[in-house]
Amino acid sequence: MSERDEGAGRAARSTRKDAQRNKKALLDAAAAVFVTAGVDAPVRAIAAEAGVGLGTIYRHFPTRADLIIAVYRHQVDACAEAGPQLLASSATPYAALGRWIDLFVDFLVTKHGLAGVLQSDSAGFDALHAYFLDRLVPVCTRLLDAAADSGEITPGLRAYELMRGVGNLCVGAESDPDYDARRLVGLLIAGLGRTEG
Repeated sequence: MSERDEGAGRAARSTRKDAQRNKKALLDAAAAVFVTAGVDAPVRAIAAEAGVGLGTIYRHFPTRADLIIAVYRHQVDACAEAGPQLLASSATPYAALGRWIDLFVDFLVTKHGLAGVLQSDSAGFDALHAYFLDRLVPVCTRLLDAAADSGEITPGLRAYELMRGVGNLCVGAESDPDYDARRLVGLLIAGLGRTEG
């Protein structure tokens, strides 16, 4: 391989990495805007948050549904990747579980409105729901198992049950300023802890 070919290869890899970084920044910006303004937020607000032009967004995501689905998958992946990192960096497995549930609540906020956008495509919604379960249930299971093995929580709670309960506590929270879902989720997680007796 010539130096010229090697240089072209390095440039192509650098361009791909830049494109991936830009796409991640765009998805992070869209998620942040969705949290504050909902999934119907103007695309120009997302472009401003990401520091890119409208054309960049439409080049990656031709429709709003494409963008919302990509944000959803991006947030699922980020939540899944956070579990092992929190387990490794937290003082205890129970603390890691609590911090992960906080991230999970943040994720639930970003997905409000997704079902409405996908109403015409139930197969697409079913695929996303399966992706959500496949990626997050094993992570939550690992956190629950670690906390139970350390004696911090009573064993036996299944990850799906906990995630479903947290999800139910979050329903409608965005439209009712007198309802603090995060506080109730915190009480739920506190209730998992074993008390000295």
